[in-house]
Amino acid sequence: MELLRHTPRIFVLLVAVLAAWLLLFPPDALNQVQSRTLAIVMVTLSLWATGVLAGYLTSLLFFLAAILLDVATPAQVFSGFYSAAFWLVFAGMVIGMAIRSSGLGDRIAAVLGRHLEHSYSWLIGGLLLSCTLLGFIMPSSVGRTVMMVPIGLALAERCGFVSGSKGRTGVALAIAFGCHVPTFAILPSNIPNMVLIGAAETIHGMQFSYTDYFLLHFPLLGVVKALVIGWLILRFFPDRPQLQPAQAGAAPATGLRGDQLKLVCVLLLALLFWLSDSVHGIGPAWVGLGAAIFLLLPRLGLVDGKQFGQQVDMGMLLFLAGVLGVGTLVSVTGLGKLFAGALEHWLPFAPGADFANFMSLSGMSFLASLVTTLPGVPAVMTPMASDLATVTGFSLQTVLMTQVIGFSTILFPYQSGPLLIGMQLAKEPVNLLLKITVPLTLITLLVLVPLDYLWWRLLGMF
Repeated sequence: MELLRHTPRIFVLLVAVLAAWLLLFPPDALNQVQSRTLAIVMVTLSLWATGVLAGYLTSLLFFLAAILLDVATPAQVFSGFYSAAFWLVFAGMVIGMAIRSSGLGDRIAAVLGRHLEHSYSWLIGGLLLSCTLLGFIMPSSVGRTVMMVPIGLALAERCGFVSGSKGRTGVALAIAFGCHVPTFAILPSNIPNMVLIGAAETIHGMQFSYTDYFLLHFPLLGVVKALVIGWLILRFFPDRPQLQPAQAGAAPATGLRGDQLKLVCVLLLALLFWLSDSVHGIGPAWVGLGAAIFLLLPRLGLVDGKQFGQQVDMGMLLFLAGVLGVGTLVSVTGLGKLFAGALEHWLPFAPGADFANFMSLSGMSFLASLVTTLPGVPAVMTPMASDLATVTGFSLQTVLMTQVIGFSTILFPYQSGPLLIGMQLAKEPVNLLLKITVPLTLITLLVLVPLDYLWWRLLGMF
């Protein structure tokens, strides 16, 4: 038992020794910058995966090591701080503060509670369904997460789930996963999807139909995976709502207060801009930032300076900037392409072996995501798609679409910013994500991916 308790530290120590070896004796296949980058990334990912150090502290160590070892420019190392995802998270924090302080989250939770709070299964299923449906109208998984977390926590409180209870953790997991994982099957709803669309059009001149993408992915990666997630949450985090007598069957109050009505107007306006981004060209992050600035304005806004100073989670922002910076470093140094190229030679590709090729392509994207994180997969894999189409005999579209299976399969929390953000906003331990991601990955690779092959064959993709 004592050895098991120290296993994460032992693992990190072994990785650190291997990283030191890479620094002292760079392999012939890598140049000096790539060897240094690989050493930094290995240690960083091992620290994030094991939780030996706090996420923000690991990010700070990553920044320092990347600068001191001169593997990239400061602009590239610190690119996470000016990425759209970073500012969308910041905006989401401010919106979440306003939702909590105005009591709007409690009001929405009361409406949902009438239908969901009497059964834990209905509660988890209802939250997963609500978050997935939100993916059809709101283009950012991070935005959906930061909007839904305060509502879900208010609902958990109504159900009597105190901090540390399995029920509260289950609610947080349902929102984090529901806002992110099933929506990989909806074309414009996640950053990796959008990177894939942009890269495919720029490099190969390919465009994807919303309907075809939906039909190809949503039945299994959307519906079935959501059902599996719900079952895993109920299995590992069982609980029962403990309603107070005054709450049971109580109807929510009618009408909104002035501050709540103001917040609803701000959110509806932001939602309108999010839905019409193809018309005006303003990205979701900058729409969210505009809403956040309004909510922070003296007198006009709903979040005062003292509340902002106390509740903004700088640790989470530093952690996110580190995750985004790792992806940038792997990309700009060419390390991701080298890794993907090595996988191409290791995996058993052969024209006519459709099932083996399909499993290999899906596995290739999945393994790449362990190094590049999710948004980095299409950036690394898409330029290789023509070569992979040649060696497999698949169409270019089929090769490109297998990436979705890979980057929607999340084994470690550090791969996915939205999952981490959801848990940290809910103030739940990030390592609890592993209780869902590990069995979900196994079920996906052993069951859902073979079923996907049969579904794609039925649709004529081979």
